[in-house]
Amino acid sequence: MAKQYLQNWGNYPKMMSELLSVRGVDDLKEIITKHSPLIARGNGRCYGDSALQETVVSTLNLNKIIFFDKEKGILCAESGVLLSDILELVVPVGYFLPVSPGTKWITLGGAVAANIHGKNHHKEGAISNFVLSFNLMLSDGTIVNCSPTEQASLFVDTIGGMGMTGIISTVTLQLKFIETAFIKQKTLVATHLSEVLDYFEQYRDYTYSVAWIDCLKQGKNMGRSILMLGEHATRNELIHNTIEPLRLHSKSHITVPFYLPSFILNKFSIALFNAIYYRKHRVQKQTRLVHYDTFFYPLDRIKGWNKIYGKSGFVQYQFVIPFEHGYEGLHAILNEISRSGCASFLAVLKTFGPKDSLSGPLSFPCAGYTLALDFKISAVVLDLLNRLDELVLQYRGKIYLAKDARMSKEVFKKMYPKVPPIFQFQSSQTNRLC
Repeated sequence: MAKQYLQNWGNYPKMMSELLSVRGVDDLKEIITKHSPLIARGNGRCYGDSALQETVVSTLNLNKIIFFDKEKGILCAESGVLLSDILELVVPVGYFLPVSPGTKWITLGGAVAANIHGKNHHKEGAISNFVLSFNLMLSDGTIVNCSPTEQASLFVDTIGGMGMTGIISTVTLQLKFIETAFIKQKTLVATHLSEVLDYFEQYRDYTYSVAWIDCLKQGKNMGRSILMLGEHATRNELIHNTIEPLRLHSKSHITVPFYLPSFILNKFSIALFNAIYYRKHRVQKQTRLVHYDTFFYPLDRIKGWNKIYGKSGFVQYQFVIPFEHGYEGLHAILNEISRSGCASFLAVLKTFGPKDSLSGPLSFPCAGYTLALDFKISAVVLDLLNRLDELVLQYRGKIYLAKDARMSKEVFKKMYPKVPPIFQFQSSQTNRLC
């Protein structure tokens, strides 16, 4: 098969690769025993180079549901099944994903490999807490079943292991029971950083919490934010009896048809957007019912939204800082971003609970504040991110590998000192960091 340029959702970096597809597990075995180095790739929705390599095997055709126990809420599916497919199956009968990232267009296998977290980590942890077992194909084609009691060390190392321990072929997952497809959302406006951190603490009993944060504000309004809290709505809380309680997400969307000119996203246009967005929420109802699609996946309504950053692409930079250094660390990082003049179009702040017990040494979540930032790629931005790396290290934090595209080997070793000694598979990220 001819080689082609591949890139993930950030469109940076790009790599000339041979992309191989499989029709089933037998095909997968044949491919991995004949190609090395190799890495698995789901739907390409990670942001950096963790799913890039000279040879890439796509798992998208491994997309079958194996079984769904509607009584116990247990689902078994192949690794290439998208979270959107799972939602379409389980929501109408009263179940939901136990953990949801910011998009439903990722694969189940990718979710496990990155140990995805969501707005509920502080209460319920990452997806590792809900994975009952998975089948893992090793580099010699052997398939092993992994669970907390069977191949336990391999189970732990694979969750958050970024695809390096093997290729996940099937996953068995515990789902969450819901009465409706709606979220009772409470919105709070914070005028500065310490206020939004106080809100996170005050409302820590909410299942879901997430804040949009304005990274450009300085002075007394540095860190002004909109905090959104949520709980799954009961049937009794639906405003109108005519609302279908378990209504699925809409498949309609707005499309960004081409890459926008790079000059459109700049400090001034982003500052204008931030001002409009902040003012909108100041006058919006504090509590209202919203569909799960609005609450969890607002950007999924814009197909190809990554094109707004231009052809050169963008980097997403997500870090976590322990609570004891939270205010000081976030203040220093926000100040550095504001001083640099590099504007982040999207900035999302959440809290993490304790480190998940069933996750490996490369897993990201641990107790603290996590901030995710998007930056249009440029030499100035890459210099800024190097400075942010040092601040994250200074405040004892670390960077999320599923969104990393440029961290140095030296920084990685300080943030992740317990790297497994042997990799079954290697990605471009592995080559860069290990």
